[in-house]
Amino acid sequence: MTETVILQIPEALYQRLAIASEATQRSLEEIILQVLQNGSPPTWKDVPEEFQTDLASLDRLDDNTLWQIARSQKSQVDMERYEFLLSKQQNVELTDDERLELNNLRTDGDRFMLRKSQAAAILKWRGHNVPRLAG
Repeated sequence: MTETVILQIPEALYQRLAIASEATQRSLEEIILQVLQNGSPPTWKDVPEEFQTDLASLDRLDDNTLWQIARSQKSQVDMERYEFLLSKQQNVELTDDERLELNNLRTDGDRFMLRKSQAAAILKWRGHNVPRLAG
């Protein structure tokens, strides 16, 4: 048995549901039912402003692209350089260039992990079984 419900929702939420419908090639009704069953992924408005546009764009991506993001790994070179600069910072003062590089690596790492997490949350919201993903 099914019931019909008339519901007014905020425009921003409607747009997000419509985008998910388009990205997954599924009806809006299917998407809304799935949201009611599974909840919705975290809103990108809860992250620092510098990352919001990037995370908001993930809603529009198809599932295959989201899986690529969710499964991606940081390069070993970047990870080693970041660890080196962190370690060096504890022992000696970094040069201005090194401080800038460390800050950029940190920001890139934050963006990378937020994208992975949001991609995984969107995939789960879309009904996929998402295992715990490695960083």
